[in-house]
Amino acid sequence: MNEMQMILGLVVGVFLLIFLVLKTKIHTFIALIIASAATGIIGGMLPSEVVANITGGFGSTLGSIGIIIGFGVMMGRILEVSGAAERMAYTFIKVLGKGKEEWALAATGLVVSIPIFVDSGFVILSPLYKALSKKTKKSVVGLGVALAAGLIITHHLVPPTPGPLGAAGIFGADIGQVILWGIVFSIPLMIVGVIYAKYIGKKLYQLPTEDDMGWERGEYNEESVEKNISIEDMFPNLDRLPSAFVSFAPIVLPIILIFLNTASSALGVQGTLAEVFAFIGSPTIAVAAGLILSIYTLAAKETREDVLTRMEEGVASAGIILLITGAGGAFGFIIRESGIGDYLAQVISRMPLPAILVPFIIATVIRLIQGSGTVSMITAASISAPILSSLNINPVFATMSACMGAMVFSYFNDSFFWVVTRMVGITDVKEQFRTWSIPTTILWATGGVLLVIVNGIFG
Repeated sequence: MNEMQMILGLVVGVFLLIFLVLKTKIHTFIALIIASAATGIIGGMLPSEVVANITGGFGSTLGSIGIIIGFGVMMGRILEVSGAAERMAYTFIKVLGKGKEEWALAATGLVVSIPIFVDSGFVILSPLYKALSKKTKKSVVGLGVALAAGLIITHHLVPPTPGPLGAAGIFGADIGQVILWGIVFSIPLMIVGVIYAKYIGKKLYQLPTEDDMGWERGEYNEESVEKNISIEDMFPNLDRLPSAFVSFAPIVLPIILIFLNTASSALGVQGTLAEVFAFIGSPTIAVAAGLILSIYTLAAKETREDVLTRMEEGVASAGIILLITGAGGAFGFIIRESGIGDYLAQVISRMPLPAILVPFIIATVIRLIQGSGTVSMITAASISAPILSSLNINPVFATMSACMGAMVFSYFNDSFFWVVTRMVGITDVKEQFRTWSIPTTILWATGGVLLVIVNGIFG
C-alpha cells in the first residue's frame, strides 16, 4: 500500500473517532468500529480485509482478556456482597495505617503485575480499591489510578512480563540486569504515579454507591475523607466478616498459580510438569480457580439461586466494558495490519536523535498508533537493535528505552484504557483522558528523563 495513503487513513480514522465520541450521540463502541473501518478503507485495504481484521481484532482482544474480565467481575461481586472486600480493606488499613491507601495499592500493583498480565491484575484487585473507597471516603478514581499505575509500571519494565522480556532478548541484554534496573526505575515512577493519583482523586471525587452497582459524584473537601474515626469504628460489622485468610484466598490463588507458571518457564521446567504449570497458570484457568474458591468459601452458606444472581449482577456491569475493549482491540488491529506503524518507525530510526532515545521514540509512535504496549516494545527493539549495535549503547538501557517509550498516552486503542476508566466509573471522554491518558504520559515523560540521566552516568 502507498505510505501516504496509509498515513491519510490513520489521520482520518483518529479524527473521526475523536469527533464521533466528543460531538455526536454515537456510542464509543460504535465510534471505534466506524473509525476502524474508515482507517482501513482510506488506508488502502480491501473491504473484505477491513471486515476480517475488525472481527479478528475484536475476537483476538476478547479472546485474551474477555473471559478473564467475566470471571473477575463475577468473583468481584461475591467478594463485595460476602464482606470479603470489606475485610481486605480493614486488613490493608490496619497494617499500613490510615491515609496511605494509595501507596499500598500502588505497591501491590508493582508486585502483582510482574507475574500477572496487567488487565487481569486490575480486574482481580478491583474489589480492594472499591472497598477502601467506601470505608475511607477517598475517591475510587484516585485509588484505582494508584493501583493501575503500579500495575502498568512493572508491566512495562520488569521481566518476565512479555514486553520487556522480548525487548531484552532482541537487544541481547542480561535478563538479571534488566530486572534489577526495571525495579530501580519503578520506584521513582511509582512515586510520581501516587502523587498524580492523589491529585486526580480530589478533582474527580467519586464513590461507589452503597449497593456497589453505581457511582456517586461529589465535591471533594478535607472533611469528606474520614480522618478522626478509628479503624474499628470504620468497620462496625467486623465480627461478621469472613476471616482475612478466606477473604484474600480467591485473589491470592490466581496470583500463585500464574506465578508458578512464570517461574517454571524461567527455570526451564519441561515435560508433563511444565504442561501442568502452563495449564493451571494460564490467566483464564487461574482466575476461574479463584472464582470457584470464592463460591465454595465466601458464598458457601448462600443458596444456589442467590449465588447465580450475584454473579449475573457482576457480568451485567461488565457488558459494555467487554464491547468497548474488543472494539479498541479491533481499531489497533486495523492499524497494525495496515503497516503504518512499521513505516513510521523506519522513518524515525533515520532521524538525527540521541542514540539512547531511538527505541524510546519508535516505541512512543507505535504505541500511539496501535495501542499495544507489548507490541510497541518488541517492534521498537526489533527496528532499533541493528542501529544501536554499532553505537556502543548498553543493551540494558536500550531495553529500558523501548519499554518506557511504550508507556505514552494510553487512549482509545488500548484495552487497559477502557478497563481502568470503566471499572472506576468514568464515562466522560475528557475525564477518561484525565483519569488514565495523562498519568501514563507523565510516567512516560518521567521515565524518559530518568533514562537519559542514568544512561549518561552508567551507560
